[in-house]
Amino acid sequence: MNPRNRLNFSGGPGALPESVLLQVQEAIIEVPEAGLSILGISHRSDWFAAVITELESNIRALLGLTKDYHVLLLQGGATQQFSMVPMTLLRGASSAAEYLHTGYWSGKALPEAQREGPVRVLWSGEDNGFTRLPDDDELAFSEDSSYLHYASNETVEGLQFHRVLGKDNVPRVCDMSSDFLSIPCAAERFSLIYAHAQKNIGPAGVTVVLVRDALLQHAPEDLPGFLDYRCHAKTHSNYNTPPVFSIYVVLLVTRWLMNEIGGVENMARINQDKATLLYGMLDSSDGFYRGRAREQDRSLMNVTFNLPTPELENRFLAKAQAAGFSGLAGHRAVGGIRASIYNALTLPAVEMLAGFMADFQRREI
Repeated sequence: MNPRNRLNFSGGPGALPESVLLQVQEAIIEVPEAGLSILGISHRSDWFAAVITELESNIRALLGLTKDYHVLLLQGGATQQFSMVPMTLLRGASSAAEYLHTGYWSGKALPEAQREGPVRVLWSGEDNGFTRLPDDDELAFSEDSSYLHYASNETVEGLQFHRVLGKDNVPRVCDMSSDFLSIPCAAERFSLIYAHAQKNIGPAGVTVVLVRDALLQHAPEDLPGFLDYRCHAKTHSNYNTPPVFSIYVVLLVTRWLMNEIGGVENMARINQDKATLLYGMLDSSDGFYRGRAREQDRSLMNVTFNLPTPELENRFLAKAQAAGFSGLAGHRAVGGIRASIYNALTLPAVEMLAGFMADFQRREI
């Protein structure tokens, strides 16, 4: 592989599909349907209104969403949702919200919720170093909590829930930023899902929020307009100047998922094949590559592992970078190695990484 043609294994922003990149390249000069650069098309144009309409429709089709959900395209990333969710659902509430603290990013959501009302941390993995997720018998869900919040996939620690949590009579709120549209998610069982784009569905700058209309009926009336889901729903995500470029790229990614991949179920099979290949490399290495996450909680998106010594990890990263594999350093919170294998990172790319890992192990032992 030419090291100049680097493969992006970063935790984010992630890779985009090649066919999408080619369309984006063309659109920067001129969007065929509009005759203008995507960077200069008005957010008030009929063309952009059609983009929003199609993108909403595509997401509904990919997830089988019913009409009682709003599909919103917001700004501020998941970080803004850490605040918007409790502002909407917890402010003035009489019962606590329940949060799971399963890693770095779910931990970021906690202090923002605590600003708005009572929060009960139902389970925390901090004592075990966030190397596993809770088992069912460790979770005592309340019958009357304001809502349940958890992150479906922890990118830093490489942990992923492979089941839906909570009670059906309590609103489920889920941060799906790093596995949205990578696997089927039983979206109808959640009251609110949010996912920033820069993992699986597009570039930074846009956050998809799916929210059931009934959830908004009793939201506080004194919310700032920009932080009120209802304002964005009424204006079809055009309340203020939206990130036209990022939204357009997300539209292209949904077309790619539908027309080239064949839907989320097919995407999930591809992602499973990629993860199986890398975890197989870890498990067959006789301890040379040491997986960080408990086996049943392993992420299909972020494969985290260590080598026997920090010195060997540094050598691995340097050799990998020289060979054209980018973004393999673990997050600063945990160190080690992290191979993020989001939707657009192809199976052949993962096969190349597995081959590099096998060669590196042979040279070092």
